[in-house]
Amino acid sequence: MPETAQQYTQRLLGYLAGKPALRIQQSTPKRLALLTNRVDRKKLTQRPAPDKWSVAEILAHLADSELVIGWRLRLILASNGASIQPYDQDVWASTFNYRRRDPGASLGTFRVLRGSNVALLKSAPKSSMERFGIHAERGKETVSHFMNLVAGHDLNHLQQIERILHATKGKRK
Repeated sequence: MPETAQQYTQRLLGYLAGKPALRIQQSTPKRLALLTNRVDRKKLTQRPAPDKWSVAEILAHLADSELVIGWRLRLILASNGASIQPYDQDVWASTFNYRRRDPGASLGTFRVLRGSNVALLKSAPKSSMERFGIHAERGKETVSHFMNLVAGHDLNHLQQIERILHATKGKRK
């Protein structure tokens, strides 16, 4: 049974455990690079199970998600109360062929987009952190809440990548 939007939100927020969201967002590109830099492409593209994403697919997802995150942040900051549309990550993975995407290119795209989004957040006045959008599935989300979701999303996928790489460590190339 798929998780509800509320369950998804609670799961992501549960990863934070009081950690500062912006600091997590700033450190994620480096942590991803450290995890994947010396791993051969075959391991990065190997799925842990037929219905689970490989590390390369997760990196492609993170790059595309960061594009969406940047758009949503800009939309909310420029238009308080804006409508935020969801997207189906599995449709994107299939349509945009995540299985064939170059993991290094995905990480590079993520790094550039994340740098831009972090710079935007750092430059925004503190009062703008309470601006909000209305997500079609999750309801009202302030910028500060959205930042926490993004940080939780980062931590979720970092742990997922660590598990995949640890599981394939003992396997032959």
